[in-house]
Amino acid sequence: MSYDHARIMANAAYEAIFVLDAESNVVAFNDAARATFSVPNLQIGTPLTDVINSPDLISAIAYARNHQEHNFEVQIVFHEQFYRAKIYLAMQDDTAHYTAVALQNVTELVRLNRARRDMVANISHELRTPIANIRLTIESLFAEDDKPKRKKSIESLKTIARETDSLLWLVQELLDLSMIETGQSIVRMIDTPLQELLQSTIQSMGELAENRQMTIELEHASSIYRVLCDPDLIKRVLVNLIHNGLKYSPMGGIIKVMSRADGDFISITVQDTGSGIPADQVERVFERFYQLDRSRSANEGTGLGLAICKHIVEAHGGEIWAEPAEKVGCGQFSFTLLNADDSL
Repeated sequence: MSYDHARIMANAAYEAIFVLDAESNVVAFNDAARATFSVPNLQIGTPLTDVINSPDLISAIAYARNHQEHNFEVQIVFHEQFYRAKIYLAMQDDTAHYTAVALQNVTELVRLNRARRDMVANISHELRTPIANIRLTIESLFAEDDKPKRKKSIESLKTIARETDSLLWLVQELLDLSMIETGQSIVRMIDTPLQELLQSTIQSMGELAENRQMTIELEHASSIYRVLCDPDLIKRVLVNLIHNGLKYSPMGGIIKVMSRADGDFISITVQDTGSGIPADQVERVFERFYQLDRSRSANEGTGLGLAICKHIVEAHGGEIWAEPAEKVGCGQFSFTLLNADDSL
């Protein structure tokens, strides 16, 4: 194989590839290496340390050479990015004559793996808490030395129902995520009366709001009649946003659900009386498994709800965003749907 053919094949790789001589000077590199590590004077003969000043990588190369590890892998961190380094040796007379180093940026994979581990831990905690509460409540109902009275029994059953709702909420989020990841989430666009959709959703959240001594208010523009959407999916978005508002607002607060026409689209806003989202996190809150300071929500939530909302809204051709607390002084999320009145 000619040098030109080898260079073409190397440039076809997604990974950054360097070939080093025995002194760890660069004798060849591909286009991905030049793009990944912005070194203005990168050329043949440049020491690798001038390109990637990583003691971990240098140590790994030395280890592979000294132990004649022909195919050695290690993970390194460089400029707050995680890379999987693959080290290949070209041996001549039992000596590593050339060393090829392939570097793949795995920062996103590392982040997702950490997030998934955190999610498993969070789910384990959230399952354990309501199940333990249900068990204790049932045991108190049927204690041998204390015959349960009707009033106490009713309160206990309400507690069981509340904890069961928490379990159902968790299971539903996991099911939604599974359907999204497997492509089974189907959007059925229907001409839908918006006011009825908003009112039915608010009504379904009434008991939860009452338990937290909060109220949910609807401010609906009378000129807006219909939107094109999948009512079940959009109700899921609204329920998630209202649930977030109830979770992050102090007892006795108010949740406002507002609608506004904007040309071909209708914007729907859910505003709460909580502390809101910091400006540096308004984008990240829609990432799967991402959570704000868990102490603010009594360790509730898996970090899936807003990611599910984003998927549903974008599948409708709309947008969803959070307003920074510094701008509105509270918690506020908005999303858009197609205005069925203007689309006819």
